[in-house]
Amino acid sequence: MRYRTLGRTGIKVSPYCLGTMMFGALGNPDHGDSVRIIHKALDAGINFVDTADAYARGESEEIVGKALKGRRDHVVLATKAHLPMGEDPNQRGNSRRWLVRALEDSLRRLGTDHVDLFQIHRPAPDTDIEETLSALTDLLRAGKIRAIGSSAFPASDIVEAQWTAERRGLARFRTEQPTYSILNRSIEREVLPVCERYGMGALVWSPLAGGLLTGRYRKGQEPTTHRAGFGFQHLKDEHRLDVVERLVPLAEQAGMPLTHLATAFAIAHPGVTSAIIGPRTMDHLDDLLAGADVSLSDEILDRIDALVPPGTDVGRLDMAYDPPAVQRPALRRRDHGERAAA
Repeated sequence: MRYRTLGRTGIKVSPYCLGTMMFGALGNPDHGDSVRIIHKALDAGINFVDTADAYARGESEEIVGKALKGRRDHVVLATKAHLPMGEDPNQRGNSRRWLVRALEDSLRRLGTDHVDLFQIHRPAPDTDIEETLSALTDLLRAGKIRAIGSSAFPASDIVEAQWTAERRGLARFRTEQPTYSILNRSIEREVLPVCERYGMGALVWSPLAGGLLTGRYRKGQEPTTHRAGFGFQHLKDEHRLDVVERLVPLAEQAGMPLTHLATAFAIAHPGVTSAIIGPRTMDHLDDLLAGADVSLSDEILDRIDALVPPGTDVGRLDMAYDPPAVQRPALRRRDHGERAAA
């Protein structure tokens, strides 16, 4: 496996990163089986593992900790914090108060004294980015993390974080973790160019578009897979399914499964460091590993561009981040008094 440099950190990582969201109660509850899947991925040359405290409320981190016993020094280990970890309103977010506690909890579950990459899982508009970066800088200096990153940050938030770090002499985000797939290409417009400008590594999640690019979801067929049980609307989006119906024959003509076409596409962009694959079973991992060396020709990439133009999305993932300006109608509408006076 040919390793890539994680932004400008000097850390070498595999072009595919093992995502662990499916290990634990929400995916594969068998700890032993999950450990075996992790070991097989490491044996295949994957040296990058991504998890988060919120995955099965810490259970995923516990499984990763079990799997890395005796192998920790050879793995680039990443985790995340921000999402709720309890009913208390302070058991979440990007405040110093929570991030320090969240990291301590993650280190305990992972059975290690440091993580190589600590990421902010989502933006927190109610928290000054200086507050967040200041806390992360202290954790870096304490030796508990080696690099820091963001996840699902809009390009404007990434730039603001970089400027704040420079002005205040704080550590800066070295990575960004956005969603990216053939069906969701909007990060090509600003996020990936901004990451390249600031020397940030991009770890893209959901290269299989939330399961749609596995080939197991087809138009006119009721989905019955594990993911279908979560009620995701993106699995039934007619526009997305239309594109899938056109991608299936394209993959067949290229002589590869749709999964291989999708993952190879995700790592073809020069701004992408690594694509996160999240198998739930050993069969899922075997399929993804079989396509680890696949690369796409310019002809195939051109045909994908014709189906989904660069920089555009076909529908959206249910898990995608929407900023407050999109979530809250009041931020998009003048009040009645202003409208009447206008």
